[in-house]
Amino acid sequence: VQLVESGGGLVQAGTSLRLSCAASGIPFSINDMAWYRQAPGKERELVATITSGGRSTNYADSVKGRFTISRDNAKNTISLQMNSLKPEDTAVYYCRARRQIFGSSKYLEVWGQGTLVTVSS
Repeated sequence: VQLVESGGGLVQAGTSLRLSCAASGIPFSINDMAWYRQAPGKERELVATITSGGRSTNYADSVKGRFTISRDNAKNTISLQMNSLKPEDTAVYYCRARRQIFGSSKYLEVWGQGTLVTVSS
């Protein structure tokens, strides 16, 4: 079971970056997926979510209109297109998979190791 993020790096404010998360060892198509981020000295926060079928997405107010989450169930990947980046977007970005355990009210979560995004002013 593994989630591997990629695409992070150092960019200037106002530019774009695209993160990807590749999943293996999980039934990807039945997992709701999400991107979180954690800035230095701050708690981890939810950035965007996408349902298992990809029909519904949600975004943190701080990224609405700038970030877009998408998924490709055939390739077991999700992406986060980040436009108009700001220095406050600097953080480690994590991919998370989540699904309800069959016959239970509990959920199973899997997290990636994260990819660092640094936005310079």
